[in-house]
Amino acid sequence: MTNTTWLEISLLVDGELAEAVADVLARFAPNGVVTESTGVKFLDEENEGVAVGPVNVRAYLEMNDQVEETRQKLEEALFYLGMIQPLPAPTYKQIADQNWMEAWKQSYKPIPIGKRLMIVPAWMDSPEPKRIPIKIDPGMAFGTGTHPTTQLCLELIEKFFDNRPQTTDHEPSIVHRPSSVVIDVGCGSGILSIAALKLGAASALGVDIDMESVVNSRENADKNEVGEEFIIGQGSVAEVKAGQFVYKSAPLVVANILAPIIIRLFDGGLADLVDEGGEIILSGILAEQAEKVIEAASAKGLVLTDKRQMKDWVALACRK
Repeated sequence: MTNTTWLEISLLVDGELAEAVADVLARFAPNGVVTESTGVKFLDEENEGVAVGPVNVRAYLEMNDQVEETRQKLEEALFYLGMIQPLPAPTYKQIADQNWMEAWKQSYKPIPIGKRLMIVPAWMDSPEPKRIPIKIDPGMAFGTGTHPTTQLCLELIEKFFDNRPQTTDHEPSIVHRPSSVVIDVGCGSGILSIAALKLGAASALGVDIDMESVVNSRENADKNEVGEEFIIGQGSVAEVKAGQFVYKSAPLVVANILAPIIIRLFDGGLADLVDEGGEIILSGILAEQAEKVIEAASAKGLVLTDKRQMKDWVALACRK
């Protein structure tokens, strides 16, 4: 077996830029992209915390005849992304094949979310046994929990289930919340549905127009020992409304996409997916776009019940 030398590309960016940078690097790094939170801030004595500080995004290119050409294309792609929002220059480092995967695994930090959740890499147990672990591969290009929109969404999902009536079986650890079905529109990595199921949902339907997201969601469900209770398929609001999946509506709907798409989906019947008296959680919204999303939701009979902000991003909870 020959020893391979790798070129490590790394950028230290704000959490809200991490997934966009990771998406660019993933186009050129077939071995995956690493997103590593550099710090955690605990907000109160109940250990409610969020990831803080910059995120280190890294990718690895094999040192071969094509590496300089690949590097040039990668820098060009980062240049165009930097025209939208300024980026630091990438740093490069040659490293031997000393199992670099294990090296960054050792430095990856779990991310506490809200009061009860902990995003942990797939190979690790939660360092806080009282928190519910959500196992996600941090080498994926999106949906790893580092972005403010994902964190805000998870906080609101946690709040939804904490406020639901619940009954307990003979075993204290088994909790049931009546009619707790979730529809996750644009499910991405499946992180939101997986969290909802671990918080007490009986079933979740995750749909995404991107087949790669459907595959990623199932892989992450397997990592979390989530089975048939998570139904995943390719599609969006129209397909759910048309009855192509097992559920046409639910007490909780989540959509962590982008504000213009959310507004467009409202015109396509997004509010119809929410049961009467149910809630919808919306994220992927820049602060200056929030009012337009609230107006679009209000026009469909939804009332704002919660609004949370992290940096430039906002998440909304509305009741029907």
